[in-house]
Amino acid sequence: MSLMDKLIPKAAATEMTIVLPEGQDPRVMQAARRIGELGMAKVKVLATPDEAEQSADGLSFDGMSVEIIDYLNSPDSEVIAGHLYERRKKRGMTLDEAREGIKNRLYFGNLMVRNGSADGLVAGSIASTTEMLRSAFHCIGTAPGISIGSSCFVMDLREPTPAGESTLLYADCGVNPNPKADQLVDIAISTIKTHNALIGGMPKVAFLSFSTKGSAQHEIVDKMIEAAEKTQARVNAEGIEAIIDGELQADTALVPAVAAKKAPDSPLQGDANILIFPDLNCGNVCYKITERLAGAHAYGPILQGLAKPVNDLSRGCTADDIVGVAAVTVCQALVM
Repeated sequence: MSLMDKLIPKAAATEMTIVLPEGQDPRVMQAARRIGELGMAKVKVLATPDEAEQSADGLSFDGMSVEIIDYLNSPDSEVIAGHLYERRKKRGMTLDEAREGIKNRLYFGNLMVRNGSADGLVAGSIASTTEMLRSAFHCIGTAPGISIGSSCFVMDLREPTPAGESTLLYADCGVNPNPKADQLVDIAISTIKTHNALIGGMPKVAFLSFSTKGSAQHEIVDKMIEAAEKTQARVNAEGIEAIIDGELQADTALVPAVAAKKAPDSPLQGDANILIFPDLNCGNVCYKITERLAGAHAYGPILQGLAKPVNDLSRGCTADDIVGVAAVTVCQALVM
């Protein structure tokens, strides 16, 4: 059973609402209809009447919980602008500037999530990741106790790992180029929460390096050791259920026979299901190699560490991809 075969029924059992801001995109309209057919969530699509007529291209939403909102002429505009003003006034934003700001559909959609009109947002079929992150941070901000937003990829493996794991989470593969040790702690905690929302079971976190338990000396190795130790301390302090170890080479993290030789005292014993990379370069390269050579299906980048669930799309996405990310977003909202 694929990951989506598990997540879509889980999402359909909820009463969550997802906002899709890019209603000018026909793929978004097709996805909205599919979500409506599945009963996976209530959907609010942001589009002007002209945009909706063109992008829907005759699609019917009759009998579905799909609402098209003209965000440029919404009766809620003044309330939405007020939320943006409250978020940004300390940085010098005026109310008139907030009124202008919500003409940006990403800002309008994120503020709907902030004020509870929607439980999560999915966009990025047209907008860039930079635009997505900026609007999410300006309107929603990070979760309590988390200083940075980050991302992970959910790797739905074609074949399980030697330890039997069929799904791995890779972080951070899309946001932070060179995180410091303390930032890696936030990334790990956020990824544990994503694992709990989407996969369930015990999160088993490996901080990866080219060294296993001091087999090499380098500042990158030191960073991963520090991050693993601080994550363990935070997990203990906050009562989070997770197994943490590092620094470990990838084979030691994923292959029990190798772990038995290289790190016999490791609490993971080669059974990691969350991999924390030293930097964006490593994470991005590894997820693409896993996807292209091992035949894994990569879902993401899943944004995490935000106070509310917001997720980015590839600009080459299909309508089915949007449906899948919407299912992920609903499941994240369940635990927030």
